[in-house]
Amino acid sequence: MKHSQFWERMEFHLGSSYAPVWADQQVLAELGGRTVSEALAAGTEPKIVWRAVASSLELDEFYR
Repeated sequence: MKHSQFWERMEFHLGSSYAPVWADQQVLAELGGRTVSEALAAGTEPKIVWRAVASSLELDEFYR
């Protein structure tokens, strides 16, 4: 998954205004206690970050 695809999914589920805010503020245990933004900046693959986001948002398997 590319970063652009990751952000498209984030915006689809959270809205274009809220997605970056959520990414900067939501700390996820699955990402080692980091925020989405911190995990991506540290080089974590977007696919791995997306799985953590999808789990946190309790999205249907279809979106994972």
